[in-house]
Amino acid sequence: MKLPKVSVVLAAAALAPTVLFPSVASAAEPPAPAGVSGPDTVSDAAGEHDSQEALDRAEVERILADKESGLGVREAAEKALAGTAADLRHFLEVELVRQRRGDNQVKVAQLANNAGPAVRKAVEVALLGSDEDVLRFLKEGQFTARAEDEDRAEVERILADKESGFAVRAGAEEALAGTATDVRHFLEVELAERRWGDNKVKVAQLYNNAGPAVRKAVEVALWGSAEEVLKFLKEGQYVARAEDDRAEILTVLADGESGPSVQEGARKALDGTPAELRRFLEVGLADARVVDNRVKVAQILSVGGPAVQRAGIAALKGSPQDVVAFLKEGQYKARAEDEGNAAAAAKPTASVRRPEQAQNTGTGQTAQPVQPAGVVSITAGTIPAPAVVPARVAATTAATPAPASGQLAATGAGEGLGLEAGGAAAALAAGVTLVALSRRRYAAES
Repeated sequence: MKLPKVSVVLAAAALAPTVLFPSVASAAEPPAPAGVSGPDTVSDAAGEHDSQEALDRAEVERILADKESGLGVREAAEKALAGTAADLRHFLEVELVRQRRGDNQVKVAQLANNAGPAVRKAVEVALLGSDEDVLRFLKEGQFTARAEDEDRAEVERILADKESGFAVRAGAEEALAGTATDVRHFLEVELAERRWGDNKVKVAQLYNNAGPAVRKAVEVALWGSAEEVLKFLKEGQYVARAEDDRAEILTVLADGESGPSVQEGARKALDGTPAELRRFLEVGLADARVVDNRVKVAQILSVGGPAVQRAGIAALKGSPQDVVAFLKEGQYKARAEDEGNAAAAAKPTASVRRPEQAQNTGTGQTAQPVQPAGVVSITAGTIPAPAVVPARVAATTAATPAPASGQLAATGAGEGLGLEAGGAAAALAAGVTLVALSRRRYAAES
């Protein structure tokens, strides 16, 4: 009987910890609610997986909405969003970097289109470099290169400007042959200094062939600052020139040789702006003088002789210079020609002796006929009728009786002397008439 009791005691001692400690632990923990199971490790892993997928999806959506994302990144992001959680993770860890590299290279290449030489050169260097070189170009390099191109373009524009002087052009050419720093230094420092020098040269050149007002203003400007020199070129010279132009037009108006058209144009210009003063002196004065000169020629033609009229008509058909030449010289030469022709027409011709008039006086010498000075002896039937014979001369000639035969025997004249004397009287009357007409024409021309 003792052995079983010992076995029971040992068995109870052996089972005591197992029974005791769980009971203590159970007493320390609150009882679980009815119907709730204990912790599930499989469910926790699934929850963490769902949470990471949601974070990845949100990041991919943010990248897709970013305006800076390129075409390659956008297409890969849309594909990842349509896939699994593994696709989202692969996009973020692998595809994003690769697609961004491609998109950045495309952006760099596009910047070379319609770009300047500095940008194109920088694009070539960036595309041959690393991803960091491409990214650095997009963030900084492109703007530096673009600024250099803009500076060079500005210098080229200055060089092509017709208003740029010699010093500015020389400096611009030197800058374009240098570096970007040289170009920037020219624009920021040298340009202003060189322009001042060129402007002073322009001001000094205005002194030549200028009026007193412009010359005085030039002397003042040359002693001034760069701003004062520039102000003279933009405004001051025109104010001074208007003063000189007004004085010159007043001189033209006071000139007695100025015709009606010139005087009218001068008065109108004096009432106008400085630009109208200048326009009259440069254009209007010459045009008005052309009109007045043609009027003068027409007036001379109205009282001139044949030679004057021929020369005047030829001048009017020619250029304004031909008209001026006629007024200065041509009219006087033509008038001298008309006067010479009139004098030649009024001068009587030399007497002509007829053979039958010569008679032997018995001394072996031929007797010469006695005629009034300046009268030509012509035979009957060859006397041309005078164009105009004054009535008083004609009546006197008709009333003179013919001498009887033998009355002039002592002079050696024959019986035909009466007819010859009558012809001589008619010729004399015609000559007197021509002289009178010539004198009247000369008096009218003078």
